[in-house]
Amino acid sequence: MPMLVLHDPRCAGYNVLGHPERPERVTRTAAYLQDTYPGWTWRSELGDVPDSTLLLAHTQAHLARLEEPRDFDADTRYVRGIGIHARRSVAAALLAARHAHDTGRPAFSLMRPPGHHATAGQAMGFCYLNQVAVAALAARRDFGINRIAVWDFDAHHGNGTESILVGKEGFLMCSVHQSPGYPGTGLTDLGNIRNWTVAPDGPREAHMDALRASLDAIIGFRPELVLVSAGFDAYVGDPITDMSLEVEDFASLGTWLQHTGIPAAAVLEGGYSADLPELVGEFLKAWSA
Repeated sequence: MPMLVLHDPRCAGYNVLGHPERPERVTRTAAYLQDTYPGWTWRSELGDVPDSTLLLAHTQAHLARLEEPRDFDADTRYVRGIGIHARRSVAAALLAARHAHDTGRPAFSLMRPPGHHATAGQAMGFCYLNQVAVAALAARRDFGINRIAVWDFDAHHGNGTESILVGKEGFLMCSVHQSPGYPGTGLTDLGNIRNWTVAPDGPREAHMDALRASLDAIIGFRPELVLVSAGFDAYVGDPITDMSLEVEDFASLGTWLQHTGIPAAAVLEGGYSADLPELVGEFLKAWSA
């Protein structure tokens, strides 16, 4: 299946010196994917996102706070235009979900900032707007579908996505993440939220077993659309986590996703090693095989 990559180069237009969530994550990955997989389709015109769509997941006060020139926390800094950058990430997620729903073909949002830590009213963990949560709620509103699943394989728990979707009928979120680890949540299941924890430096096989179980739970839910918070910081070489996955494991995740036969779209969350371009490439190549 042809892969659609949604990428607006302007997402590299902000930087905080020394911060791990840096522009090179997307610039190097985009260049690698374009060189290595020239047959894939790219789209950079993403359009605007109305406040009415953002308000499906966020509060009006939060949208206003994004424009205030002060840091959100030590990890989540204010930079000029961050609200615009975050809206572009949401726009890409919405288009990826639309493409997957309408065509049944895979789509990947290669954008920054990431989003799965952002709650309805708080930016945190490098995240300002929760693009996966917005896309899930918008898909329910706009596509006329009743069952939507979120698969989060980032090394960190998607606490923002959990807090937004918990208790909402027709949604399932499955997260596999390091524990102990930031943000310290995701230790138990909460109704339509399923969590699998992996110990720091735990066996690679146990981590893959948890990932397989989480995807099997999604398959059992029988969703009409899967949205993937694709974080690549569970890689053994990632500088800010203590996990053990290898390059080929991300290819396995892509193969599993492809074999479900369920329309799916993915967005870039974490992943901070120099090998990020290859990790993304192997995941997408296997998913689109």
